[in-house]
Amino acid sequence: MTARNGCIPVILDTDIGGDIDDTWALAMMLKSPELDVRMVVSDTGDTRYRAAIIAKMLEVAGRTDVPVGIGIPFGSRTKQPQGAWVEGYDLARYPGAVQEDGVGAMIETIMASPEPITLICIGPVPNIGAALEREPRIAKKARFVGMHGSVYKGYGGKTEIDRESNVVHHTPACQKTFTADWDMTLTPLDTCGLVTLRGRKYQAVRHSQDPLVQALMQNYRAWLEFRNKADQLDVKSSTLFDTVAIYLAFADELLEMREIGIRVTDDGFTVPDENAKKMRVAVDWKDLAAFEDFLVRRLTET
Repeated sequence: MTARNGCIPVILDTDIGGDIDDTWALAMMLKSPELDVRMVVSDTGDTRYRAAIIAKMLEVAGRTDVPVGIGIPFGSRTKQPQGAWVEGYDLARYPGAVQEDGVGAMIETIMASPEPITLICIGPVPNIGAALEREPRIAKKARFVGMHGSVYKGYGGKTEIDRESNVVHHTPACQKTFTADWDMTLTPLDTCGLVTLRGRKYQAVRHSQDPLVQALMQNYRAWLEFRNKADQLDVKSSTLFDTVAIYLAFADELLEMREIGIRVTDDGFTVPDENAKKMRVAVDWKDLAAFEDFLVRRLTET
């Protein structure tokens, strides 16, 4: 799916500021020329804190043309693992547009677009559920690419499936999203849960002089210090779940894709069901090492 200048128009919906992988994903997206970023919307918990991280990262990247949407503050996530990085940052002074009604702005952007929008969703989906409630027609004008679920494998590649965080934190919204009438592509834990940079790959990112990557590393330091794991900064990344969803917005050659009906249970599992809506699911890696190399190049090349 391509649009103007051969780029894919995308909106990112993210609970950035919780797990650090969202920040890696945002940096990857901003350094992906295949993608035409139309908006980034904060999702779940303290969405103003999350929006501040988005806005400051966009400033560092020189991308204040991208509007920031403030999403629904669903749930009680009050911790701010990256709070040190945005301490004193005034969201009201972001040079670009800040949309207080992030869901409404998302709907407007999708409905006004002459070409289909790709929604990249890397958090729980209360924003998406609300958008579908307010304007069901967005499903005809968008496709969904998400980091959600656990189909055959759980966290860390274990053989037992898990209730994956992005699904279980707002299961009703996920059920609505998974049954909407749009094309869907997923990276569940089966694939995204295996991505960690170590050794020379991690060090190439760790010591990059690119300003956006340096901001990413500053966020990673703050996140690790909040978790009392500062000694990990010089060794490896955390699990970079969400970067796979960014990749799937424009490519899938390195993954084994399978069309599967997926049903979201009331207790937050994502189970194969031949009677459920069919979607493209990244069930395994063809070449995980090649994806890691690709991710490093994408982040560090200027």
